[in-house]
Amino acid sequence: MPSVAVVIPAFNEADTIPQVIRAALELTSDVVVASDGSTDDTAGVARTAGARVIELQHNQGKGPALKAALQATQADYVVMLDADLVGLNRAHLDILLRPVLSGELGMSIGIFDGGGLITDLGNKLTPHLSGQRACLRHWLLGVPHLGAERWPEPAITAALKEQGVKWDYVELPNLKQVMKEKKRGFWKGARHRTRMYIDLFGFKRRKKKAEKGG
Repeated sequence: MPSVAVVIPAFNEADTIPQVIRAALELTSDVVVASDGSTDDTAGVARTAGARVIELQHNQGKGPALKAALQATQADYVVMLDADLVGLNRAHLDILLRPVLSGELGMSIGIFDGGGLITDLGNKLTPHLSGQRACLRHWLLGVPHLGAERWPEPAITAALKEQGVKWDYVELPNLKQVMKEKKRGFWKGARHRTRMYIDLFGFKRRKKKAEKGG
């Protein structure tokens, strides 16, 4: 049987990450959390919950954290999860993995369905930015710019298209994540979200510049 790991990049997610880890451990014992310079007890509570933890000394972004987690396992397949999910269970992981393990898809991308109006809407407006995915580990590690991007989803999308990998969205029922505005306070969360989208949509420009060697 192919081996499977769950990888979870995390920055200051001590409140929600234990329940994400507990659900992941129902699938596999190989659960890796990359704490991205967290200033709360994310690393400690993740260890207590049963995950293997990689600690990045400084906050570098989701891309470097994801790459560090991928390098810490030798599993054939990986399920990539956000650390702030609410309502995650084993069935969601099976939904993500099933079409990849069967060979039907090279990558599955999860979108929320019925978890809550705001998170459902945000996820369905920008489904290509979802952090819930499953694929072969070696393919994901080989995505150009993966470890250089603060938010790796655009780099993954570009690689899927350029390499002709078959992918599709799968619905994850009754799953949601904590909004940034709730975690950080409305104005601070809104500023963080704005900076995130600016960075995400600047990927093509950075990619072109890198390809030109500039």
